[in-house]
Amino acid sequence: MMRKIKYIVIVLSGIFAINSCDTKDLELSNPNELSPDTYFKTEVQVQATVNACYANLQTRGLYARHIFFALDNMSQENKGNPQLEGNKTPFLNFSFDASSDIIQYYWEACFLGISKANFVLDNEEKIMALPNSVLSQEKKNKFLGEAHFLRAYYYFLLVPRFGDLPIYTTQTTTGAPRSSKEDVYKLITDDFDFASKNLLSKNTEQKGRATKEAAYAYLGKALLYQNKYDEALAAFNNVTGFSLESNFYNNFMDETEHGPESIFEIEYDENLGTADKWGSDTAGTGVAEATLRGQEYGNLGWYNVYPSDDILDEYESGDKRFGDTFYVPGSVYNNGTLTMTAANFSSTEGLRRAGWKKYQNYYKRTDENQDSSINFKVMRYSDVLLMKAECESLRQGGVQSTAIGYINEVRLRANVPLLATNLTKAEVFTALIHERKVELAGEQVRFDDIIRWGIASTELVGTGFTAGKSELWPIPNRETSSNPNIKPSDNNPGY
Repeated sequence: MMRKIKYIVIVLSGIFAINSCDTKDLELSNPNELSPDTYFKTEVQVQATVNACYANLQTRGLYARHIFFALDNMSQENKGNPQLEGNKTPFLNFSFDASSDIIQYYWEACFLGISKANFVLDNEEKIMALPNSVLSQEKKNKFLGEAHFLRAYYYFLLVPRFGDLPIYTTQTTTGAPRSSKEDVYKLITDDFDFASKNLLSKNTEQKGRATKEAAYAYLGKALLYQNKYDEALAAFNNVTGFSLESNFYNNFMDETEHGPESIFEIEYDENLGTADKWGSDTAGTGVAEATLRGQEYGNLGWYNVYPSDDILDEYESGDKRFGDTFYVPGSVYNNGTLTMTAANFSSTEGLRRAGWKKYQNYYKRTDENQDSSINFKVMRYSDVLLMKAECESLRQGGVQSTAIGYINEVRLRANVPLLATNLTKAEVFTALIHERKVELAGEQVRFDDIIRWGIASTELVGTGFTAGKSELWPIPNRETSSNPNIKPSDNNPGY
């Protein structure tokens, strides 16, 4: 069992509270009580403020509950059972508006995370002034790299959802106006670039922290989202030392976290405490070391959503990923001692074909009990391979056979026929759409893919998706009512 160390709680007087998030394998001594006068005097204090920046990722506004519902519902990988809560069903039919609490929590969780990162970066001079005997130069650089990485990560969660955004590069109590998404992407790429030059590599960094390779992977992804294929490919080529898991399902179990395919994970550990999971919406406060994804999606749990026919029908015959992504009647669980029957997939509307298996705890137990410790692998090496394939195929002078090689590396593990090496550019793109859909199903990737590829109107026909509106979320009401520089009339089209 990996050693699990608990983050401390830090309160920043007069500005905001930075609260701790528990995580796995973060080496942290428990310091004496901190006050504003003693910040950034010791390594422990510097690390504590950086640690706090991670906490917002674990909130209900993000990976504890709402992010997977919102994105998997919009992509139509999910369908809703009758008991699905009313604030989540609008993401199936695109009827959400600026009053959505899910959109509000998402916005606030990200911007509070950005504010915490800015607190660290605002104190760069204090950090750099510490004697090397107190904090080595390598650690100074890497702690600042983590703050840049996390600020970029939160902005990268925001910009595909909202487009133009207020940019904050320092702590402030004044709401900023929206800047163009191009300027936001400039900040994101600059931050990830800084992080890539200053973070430690995965083989030397403690598990659970951002690494050099994660920064390069996200730098590449941010560049790809801007159609900068050559620059993106150059970034992805720095993601080295990784390989695909021999067993696809190792990516979604508790015991096999931080494996050879894992580039960046959102951490959870229910053993460290879950008392505040229902109150941790945005700020990362309290003890909330569990995600509700297993309970919400589980066909033996609340079964609020189930896999759509569209996603189930996408898999080729014999694709090994199907059985590792979905439970169906006849699937074994609880360490292979029990078998699911058709009755395990029932709803008030009748039987469902399947339930989600990714990120479920049924492989080792009979129910979810609400709390799950399974980390979210939000960047996997297979994703990087497929993004490299996209860059190679679409860039000027790209070699299609090279792109096909990246796709085939992913297909080889799935035990499906390899693609022919003489496919046209159009055929490679069609193959890529399929491969990302089945490889990354239920991992909150597909909606952004079909939006940036410009195929959402076709893929989402009949769902309520409206071109020119549904690509983005509205700025939440609480922001437009409290930020004098963003009025309701400044909202995204259609809202």
